[in-house]
Amino acid sequence: MNNTENMQAPHVIIKNVDKVFSSGDKEVIALKEINLTIYNGEFVAILGPSGCGKSTLLNAIAGFSLPTSGRVYANGAEVTRPGPDRGMVFQEYALFPWMTVAENIAFGLEIKKLPKQIIKEKVDALLAKLQLLDFRDRFPKDLSGGMKQRVAIARVLALDPPMMLMDEPFGALDALTRRTMQDELLRIWMELKKTVIFVTHGIEESIYLADRVVVMTYRPGTIKQIVPVELSRPREVSSPRFIYLQKEITSLVMEEQMRFRNEEIRDSGGNVSARDESEQVP
Repeated sequence: MNNTENMQAPHVIIKNVDKVFSSGDKEVIALKEINLTIYNGEFVAILGPSGCGKSTLLNAIAGFSLPTSGRVYANGAEVTRPGPDRGMVFQEYALFPWMTVAENIAFGLEIKKLPKQIIKEKVDALLAKLQLLDFRDRFPKDLSGGMKQRVAIARVLALDPPMMLMDEPFGALDALTRRTMQDELLRIWMELKKTVIFVTHGIEESIYLADRVVVMTYRPGTIKQIVPVELSRPREVSSPRFIYLQKEITSLVMEEQMRFRNEEIRDSGGNVSARDESEQVP
């Protein structure tokens, strides 16, 4: 089931956003003239080649890195810093290794100084929701990659943010675990009706998960095309419409990959290569 019935009010508005990084005596334009509106309860995937500024855009929404020019608004307020209304899930899990699963999930609630009984109830509910009850007293070193990411998601959900920002959260997982986690995320999203902004380099993943796929250009990162995914859920990756969308988006991304390669060739006369420079841009 698509979530279009909830897309009444804008949750995120990005207006004329540019982001420029300095690299020695060079300036790298990571983002240029980004304009995008994301609605309440929508699942949006941001897709593009390496170095196109996907993570830079997500960090601007999170408030970790402010735009050089332009503005980002979340729920009507300008984003100037990180906030509890925007929960961030990273690829690297970012768990505290000296804390158990339950303690990691409870950490943000304890910082908020909630009563111990409330914290226990919330943690127990999340352990059950993410199928972690049998792992509550384990430490991160004892968990698989998929389990670590479940804990990272549970820790964000504990604070109940209306928006979840996810930076390639399943990129380090094997294919089977990744699909399991994708299904888990969709189940949580449909149940809790949160806005999800999901950065990925996986074309199939973007179509499987999102209401819309925002395809970005190679540097400077701009919005090349926004592709609506008008497929009911659960989605079948072998369906004709899914395959059609996969071909369409692959073509868009490959155009940018070719532009990337052509710039590398033009820049091969002793200058810093486009590949080296792109590694400095999230």
